[in-house]
Amino acid sequence: MALQHGIPADLLPIHWKSQITGWFAEDTPSFDYGGFIVGNSERTATLFGKSKGVLAGEVIDPGSTGMLAVATVTGPVRKLLLGERVALNTLSRCSGITTKSRAMEELARKAGYTGIIAGTRKTTPGFRLVEKYGMIVGGVDGNRHGLSNMIMLKDNHIWARGSISEAVRAAKAAGGFALKVEVEVDSEKDADEAIAAGADIIMLENFPGDGLKIAANSLKQRWAGKKSFLLECSGGLTSDNVGTYINNDIDIISTSSIHQGVPHVDFSLKIDH
Repeated sequence: MALQHGIPADLLPIHWKSQITGWFAEDTPSFDYGGFIVGNSERTATLFGKSKGVLAGEVIDPGSTGMLAVATVTGPVRKLLLGERVALNTLSRCSGITTKSRAMEELARKAGYTGIIAGTRKTTPGFRLVEKYGMIVGGVDGNRHGLSNMIMLKDNHIWARGSISEAVRAAKAAGGFALKVEVEVDSEKDADEAIAAGADIIMLENFPGDGLKIAANSLKQRWAGKKSFLLECSGGLTSDNVGTYINNDIDIISTSSIHQGVPHVDFSLKIDH
């Protein structure tokens, strides 16, 4: 998924700066002793990339030197050092996710996949905005950002409501025309019930081996020209199995491997001297 208009930062909500204020409050809960020592004279600092990765959509590679200047920032030295660790931690984590997302997208396309690669909601509490931003900059779909973005009916919702059909009807009534409804199923029978009830997306969960490909193809053929829906599968996709995992009867492959446990991209900030 490529961003066609504007710049990625235009996606950020207006409250993103307040989140950063909260991170600063965590890092400096009381007095800033180091800041007191260095004072408020204006200085310039250089941001160096120290490992290969993707930063803001551009590939950086320090090569054999181990250090590549990628940006400069000028301001009161106290504030530069006050924000240094929060900024580097955020940038390293976000760039790691962007790097892994870009790599997964490229592998999937090389393997012939034409559908959507997406992240998941298995993100770090309080840090989701950064992690989803990293996915999008890396070229994959951020998937839903929270419970309010799409109505996802999992097994617990269905058991609590009584049936797939009842759960879908209730979801449609609550969400209206503006929200899509997705239903998680573990059999073709349940998928058929969800499609007949009007679900927009069917999540094929825990289908073994080639069973996923067989079920996806069967559903697409059986409902062709009758109902419009997308098929999604989740879990299992890694950089090592892309070639054997994907199939184009699946419209969306969502994976946590692009944002959970990914290596950080290493950065450092040095005051010019």
